[in-house]
Amino acid sequence: MSGTPARTAADAATTDVVCLGESMVTFLPSQPGRLADVPSFGRGIGGAESNVACALARAGHRAAWVSRVGADGFGDHLVDTIAGYGVDTSAVRRDPDRPTGIYFRTATDRAADVHEVAYYRAGSAASAMSPANVPYEALLAGRVLHLSGITAALSADCLALLRELTAPRPGRPLVSFDVNHRPGLWRGGDASPRVLLELARGADLVFVGDDEAEEAWGIVGAEAIRAALPEPAVLVVKRGADGATVIAGDTVTDVPALRVDVVAPVGAGDAFAAGFLSATLRGLPVRDRARHGHLMAAAALTVPGDLTDPPARDRADRLVALDDTAWGRLRLGPGWTGDDQEVRTP
Repeated sequence: MSGTPARTAADAATTDVVCLGESMVTFLPSQPGRLADVPSFGRGIGGAESNVACALARAGHRAAWVSRVGADGFGDHLVDTIAGYGVDTSAVRRDPDRPTGIYFRTATDRAADVHEVAYYRAGSAASAMSPANVPYEALLAGRVLHLSGITAALSADCLALLRELTAPRPGRPLVSFDVNHRPGLWRGGDASPRVLLELARGADLVFVGDDEAEEAWGIVGAEAIRAALPEPAVLVVKRGADGATVIAGDTVTDVPALRVDVVAPVGAGDAFAAGFLSATLRGLPVRDRARHGHLMAAAALTVPGDLTDPPARDRADRLVALDDTAWGRLRLGPGWTGDDQEVRTP
């Protein structure tokens, strides 16, 4: 199957997916409202790549997270929390001179005009990642290396690292790249569209939202995105509530999303990538990869935070195997991933 990482005799002892990127301690509001008005915040973690690693580990895969954190209490919290999900954090490096990044956000959808995020990540330990200080043996140890455009925006050194990791080289893992266009992170953001396109063209598997492609590149529609990204073996165009279009080679597969009773509209993109990667590692057909992505996204959307336990694999496989009519009738709400919960149809 195109875009499936090759298996070897050593796979039993091999990491499935290595995720590289910054994770931060996130402060979540105790109630809706402006940051200026929220009286208190609860502590969590946030990071696109570590979210993917945690979801994959919970789904039964061998996942590792590679990054840098400060030699501080927030760094301790990140490493301990991510390791608690079953992720290998042994390649995370401590920086004695730079802090762990943190951020505060409001409770609203990040796409809403009233959504606020206050980042305190400039000069963070993760922004100092570079080709000179990352553990390459750990980065290249998995069947898949998962990256995102967020890392490229952190510093010139981080961008140099991503350029090196997406460059063609013999024997590299399957490189997965989530565009994750965040204009606010790019200083003098005019360069971001060109850089993200360059990095995506060097990957084997690319995730991009149709809204991101339009905002960054002025491109509308899966066919136009494919024309701009001819190199990746698999291109996944996420269309929000309308589903996803997967282009593997020249084959186009449209996979409708599920109806979900949303609790919090955060974490769905990372969860979708984790579900798709999980099914890719298992060598499942393209349609099933996207359906597993939709199920993981539904698990994230029906809880308050970014992270949650996915449905048990056998249960997810049964839902993925439904015919198109039954799939289209599913409606998922809070608690649906529990073994004793019924999945509703209208």
